[in-house]
Amino acid sequence: MTIQATAARRTVTLLGTLFAALLCALSLGAGTASAHAALVSTDPKDGSVVPVAPQQIKLTFSEGVLLNADSLRVLDPQGKRVDEGRPAHLDGKSDTAAVAVRAGIADGTYTVAWQAVSADSHPVAGAFTFSVGAPSKTTVTAQSATAGTDPAVGTFYGIGRYTAYGGFVLLVGGCVFAGVCRSSRSVQRVAVGGWIALFLSTTVLLLLRGAYTGGKGIGSVLDLSLLGDALSTKPGAALLSRLLLLSAAAVFLAVLFGTYADSGARNGCSAQALAERRGVAYGLAVGGTLVAGGLAATWALAEHASQGLQAWLAMPVDVVHLLGVAVWLGGLAALLASLWAGEPVRRADVQRFSRLAFTSVCVLVATGLYQSWRQVGSWDALTGTEYGRWLLVKVGLVAVMVAVASVSRRWTGRLTDERAESKKTESKREPKKAAAKAKVPAAQSGASPQSGTSPERAAQLARQQAALARAAGRRERDADTGRAGLRRAVLAEAAVAVVLLAVTTVLTGTQPGRAETEQRQAGSAGSTAPAPAGPAEVTIPYDTGGPNGRGTAVITVGPARAGANTVDVKLTDASGKPADVPELDVSFTEKDKAIGPLRTTLQRQSAGRWQAAGFQLPMAGTWQLTLTVRTSDIDQVTETGNVKIN
Repeated sequence: MTIQATAARRTVTLLGTLFAALLCALSLGAGTASAHAALVSTDPKDGSVVPVAPQQIKLTFSEGVLLNADSLRVLDPQGKRVDEGRPAHLDGKSDTAAVAVRAGIADGTYTVAWQAVSADSHPVAGAFTFSVGAPSKTTVTAQSATAGTDPAVGTFYGIGRYTAYGGFVLLVGGCVFAGVCRSSRSVQRVAVGGWIALFLSTTVLLLLRGAYTGGKGIGSVLDLSLLGDALSTKPGAALLSRLLLLSAAAVFLAVLFGTYADSGARNGCSAQALAERRGVAYGLAVGGTLVAGGLAATWALAEHASQGLQAWLAMPVDVVHLLGVAVWLGGLAALLASLWAGEPVRRADVQRFSRLAFTSVCVLVATGLYQSWRQVGSWDALTGTEYGRWLLVKVGLVAVMVAVASVSRRWTGRLTDERAESKKTESKREPKKAAAKAKVPAAQSGASPQSGTSPERAAQLARQQAALARAAGRRERDADTGRAGLRRAVLAEAAVAVVLLAVTTVLTGTQPGRAETEQRQAGSAGSTAPAPAGPAEVTIPYDTGGPNGRGTAVITVGPARAGANTVDVKLTDASGKPADVPELDVSFTEKDKAIGPLRTTLQRQSAGRWQAAGFQLPMAGTWQLTLTVRTSDIDQVTETGNVKIN
């Protein structure tokens, strides 16, 4: 085993450890993701009682949503669906949803279960109820009606999503580091590893997308109908575009680390070779920028930047921001891999990356300030919302990284010219090497084993020689104080970067502070409005004095608001059975304003039940309800009660 192979193995181990740490840190933030589109209003209203069954159910959201065939389900009291057709947007407005209701549905309480995909790719769901005629018992609850994301699907989708971010950072950052600073086997492994991670995670995300947004189980991942539904949405199209762009990225990697690198080693530094390499380098720069920008756009076009204030400006700014993150953090991973493998990293290479990282930080500050203003909106939202608090954590981590980077810059200044130092070292070591070589047996020095040496003994000697070579490589790597200090500083910087990327990814799954503040303000304004529609119930005992003259009247007024109401009266006798009477009358009087009495026109519905639909109560207030019950030609009584109308 050669020193290069040992260094390669250490590089792979280091990258695997860093990437595993990245996934663990990101998984800690998976539970903080929240829905971004909020339900603003419904028609019929939640909890309302309508006299006539609606022809369709209408919902309005705080931002655009994506719909599928099961986005709106209307369930009767027994849990059977009474909706018809496919849900659709009203008048082409993406923040609305509507579905038709079957004609002739019976009276009772109905549950509307809704699920959709927020325009920034996050699934949202909920349920509400309304009643036709009068409230009734129902076997459907909001929890049972709402289809949540399957836990297994959600876990795998979260891991895939976070792996995609990490792969993008390693791919773009590794390629930029190879093109601007230095290219090596360890840097190639960083870039290729990033490509593999991004390709596999994107494929998994695409397969899981339909089950993730539709509340399906892990067994439906290969359902082609769900895959077709996912591809018809903007997030699904973005994932498919990312796979196509990764095909172009594979060609770019082959040229960058294959043909381009081989031509430099083969042609040397002749004028013609330099001219050819400049042309190839220019083409790689242009092509790589287009591919990297396209990959970043697959996030910008389907997440926060595509919705809300100034989306036309926010999307390109988000692309630049993502590229800045990738160049900085991915380049840092490439530098760490080179230093950890013991490769000859020159001071000029490190200085070029230092300038590149400084430029990236400046870009991140400029684009981050705009994004913060757009997503937070106010100082109160910076500390009063979850998004704002995570943003403060991110800013603190960036400050820590900049402080650690300043230490790295000081170690960079202490690096010596490696070529000159290596010549001096070699000249001092030549006599010692010659003397040591004379003492080493032929079998240990790599010569062919003697005829008396067994294959097992030769293999043992080869392993010993490889161990000595590894130890010598470590001593030589650690003997350079400047590079050892730089390696430790870069390792600390990379550790902070892992946490920083985790927090950044959590931010993409958290509702922006501006949207949360606007929803709170809308809720506060709504709290000063009349109370939500809901039936008012009055129970009045009566006794006409004649045979079977005792009973109880339960009068329900819904939605108990100024305007049209449904008055439902249920009579029961002393034993609790429905009671039929020859005459029943209900009237309303607003004594403070001297309005009334307003008499209802009750229609018998069934034994012991009467109803008046569309009864008009002109204003809010406390109305006196007058009930007159006649059980025979001579037995009659009048009772009163109060009902609150909002």
